[in-house]
Amino acid sequence: MTAAELEKPRLRRDFAALRGEFPALEQLVHGKPLAYLDNAASSQSPTAVQEATALQQRLNHSNVHRGVHALSERATAAFEAARDKVRGFINAATTKEVIFTRGTTESINLVAASFGRRLAPGDEVLITWLEHHSNIVPWQLLCERSGARLVVAPIRDDGSLDVAAFEARLSSRTRVAAFAHVSNALGTINPVAELTRKAHAAGAVVLIDGAQAVPHQRVDVRALDCDFYAFSAHKMYGPTGTGVLFGKSAVLDSMPPYQGGGDMILTVSFEGSTYNALPYKFEAGTPNITGVVGLGAAVDYLETIDFRAVRDHEHALLEYATRRLLTEVPGAKVIGTAPAKAAVLSFVIDGIHAHDLGTIVDREGVAIRTGHHCAMPVMDRFGVAATARASFAFYNNFDDVDRLIAGLRRAVEIFRG
Repeated sequence: MTAAELEKPRLRRDFAALRGEFPALEQLVHGKPLAYLDNAASSQSPTAVQEATALQQRLNHSNVHRGVHALSERATAAFEAARDKVRGFINAATTKEVIFTRGTTESINLVAASFGRRLAPGDEVLITWLEHHSNIVPWQLLCERSGARLVVAPIRDDGSLDVAAFEARLSSRTRVAAFAHVSNALGTINPVAELTRKAHAAGAVVLIDGAQAVPHQRVDVRALDCDFYAFSAHKMYGPTGTGVLFGKSAVLDSMPPYQGGGDMILTVSFEGSTYNALPYKFEAGTPNITGVVGLGAAVDYLETIDFRAVRDHEHALLEYATRRLLTEVPGAKVIGTAPAKAAVLSFVIDGIHAHDLGTIVDREGVAIRTGHHCAMPVMDRFGVAATARASFAFYNNFDDVDRLIAGLRRAVEIFRG
């Protein structure tokens, strides 16, 4: 089946227009127009976000919370405005529940280091086989120092979580259940509300890694009833080095500080210190102010997007890419075919290493990710060393997919003659 034989779904006019607001997509790579399909690693930023961060650096560069001069007050106002934007975006009850971090990884480490202090030998932390290393290693470190045990729920052959096995592994010993909302390696969408209910019924605290969910669907932390939700700005059209940890106020209040330093204290003496109120208790030192301002601008931008239309558009791209891959690229196999799946296409081609695929399609101007995607247990589960991964955003279109397939066919020609 050729591209001409495949009917291309009609794109919404607004997505075609929105594509023009992302300057990076207008460039040439190796002399060819860029088809950027590595959004699960890091999405591009629209002009509005770039302008907001540039303005902060150009006119408002100053520290927050500590000055009475005009620049500090402007920086503080922009910083705290971003916190309130995030609160509204995820429907947190109060800004006290929004903690700024360097990203999803630090958010999870914060919980493991702080909440984890109460774990003891015999306690258990339950995760799933789908997790990114950032939702595995912090819990391993916690278990090593506390004597707790790490328990892993398996996944099925299609890449979906075995929910019954997850529930069977919950017990009175489970203190924390931590799982991804969406798998970065396979695109599997977990039934996180159901998993949260089951974990709470067992008495466990719940952390959701939402890095791959927030850019593509509406997230309501109160509806989910999770205790913690972590995500990163750079996957939601914002800057790198900035992230969020949502935590329920009551749980955060019960936790000791993650780090010590400026801004997380009320008083300091050599005899002892008293700590600041939420959320500042967990924000020691000068934060990434420009990054947080950029995050706020990204939230403003996403608030204008119809997420139901995003879902439909990205799913259409995924279906189109999957059909073309399997019908037109000899030896191609999709890794991860769960019924509930985000716009992530992870695949292998017989006889060609994923890194070689990535290198060849890059020469065609197509950006994909290759490797284990910081999810080595997932690769082990499917018996592969690495996959190639194309991940879509709302600014992608069917021409991007066509370019990907052409690049993969070129790779097959090179390696098989």
